[in-house]
Amino acid sequence: MNFNKAFILGNVTRDPESRALPSGQQVVNFGIATNRFYTDQAGQKKQDVEFHNIVAFGKLADIASRYLTKGALIFIEGRIKTSSWQGTDGVKKFRTEIIAETLQLGPRPQGQGAPATGTSNYQKPYSAPAPMNNMPKAEEIPIIEENAPVTSFVSQEEPKGDENNEIDVKDIPF
Repeated sequence: MNFNKAFILGNVTRDPESRALPSGQQVVNFGIATNRFYTDQAGQKKQDVEFHNIVAFGKLADIASRYLTKGALIFIEGRIKTSSWQGTDGVKKFRTEIIAETLQLGPRPQGQGAPATGTSNYQKPYSAPAPMNNMPKAEEIPIIEENAPVTSFVSQEEPKGDENNEIDVKDIPF
């Protein structure tokens, strides 16, 4: 049995480039950067960055082209594909891509504008993390699969249950 699956969580490195295949199907290409932080033998903190080429087709391509921008956090599930071709200089060239099968958009900033140009989270002084009740709700981060119908990307429903979302002991099945 063989298995070809990639899971990538990172930031979009360039706005998606959209085009149509001769069949009319939409295809989009964009990049994602993933970071790895570690400490070397000398005790110095290091960071490695990997860049991944992502390709999405059809409905996923449409969603990516409409909702993704450079810097956005995204989770991609897909398969790895390596293509090769003969360059004009006669040298064989290779390109490894992740063909998206599922994508999950990261949280959207709430009540905040885009960060000022040239600023980075690394330049800001450390502050304690926000309380958990300020975290984005699951309804705000849609999971979009390649072959599933998508009617709405943002849930318009209010959460069910009482206002304080406490669990009643009578509702526990054991």
